[in-house]
Amino acid sequence: MNDVMASHSIWDLVAQAGPVVKLVMLILLAASMTSWGIILHKWLRFRKIKRVVTEFEERFWSGGNIASLYKTAAQEWPGSPIVAVFLTGFREWKRWAGDGKNGSRNSEVGDILPNVRRAMTVALNREMDNVGQGLTFLATVGSTGPFIGLFGTVWGIMNSFRGLAGAKTTTLTMVAPGIAEALIATAMGLVAAIPAVMAYNKYATEMRRLQQKLDNFGAEFLNILERQASRRGGEI
Repeated sequence: MNDVMASHSIWDLVAQAGPVVKLVMLILLAASMTSWGIILHKWLRFRKIKRVVTEFEERFWSGGNIASLYKTAAQEWPGSPIVAVFLTGFREWKRWAGDGKNGSRNSEVGDILPNVRRAMTVALNREMDNVGQGLTFLATVGSTGPFIGLFGTVWGIMNSFRGLAGAKTTTLTMVAPGIAEALIATAMGLVAAIPAVMAYNKYATEMRRLQQKLDNFGAEFLNILERQASRRGGEI
């Protein structure tokens, strides 16, 4: 029995599979490798984002000068979503502050706060789209991987039974290798789909938490700007 199993190892079954089943396996292998690349990249990205958010909020709420933080934040934390939201909001604020000094009609408090809110909302949505890149692929692999593998299995089994059509006698030994090689496609589909689904659920949750944190920061930052605007132009 061991000799029979050795003669039909996984690699032998893959090598003996038909061209359609091999194509299905190749697609699933490429999808799995790409998924793992995205999973690793997202893990590193979210780890960095959490660290930067903690560092930035500690600096922001330390009581230092926000204008000074505005000048150095982009260099200290490049590519950070929370920094991008902060820079966008403060940039819009600076435009209003400059207009106020020139006596422009745009210096009204009622004009600036909605403008800052809209600017930060646009920046937040842009950053979330950037952070979420690749999650659609994980969701696609997770939902279609088993079906692609099942297609390869069904096709392989059809070919196995079709090859027996002209045989006078059939035995399990004649059918088993073809069915086994076909079932490998389903196994590969599950191997590709399960990590993709788990990673998608994890990172989708991380994105919701990040968006909530950025929303909270934006609301608190707007409160600071509103209090400053009510004093009509001091330094913050």
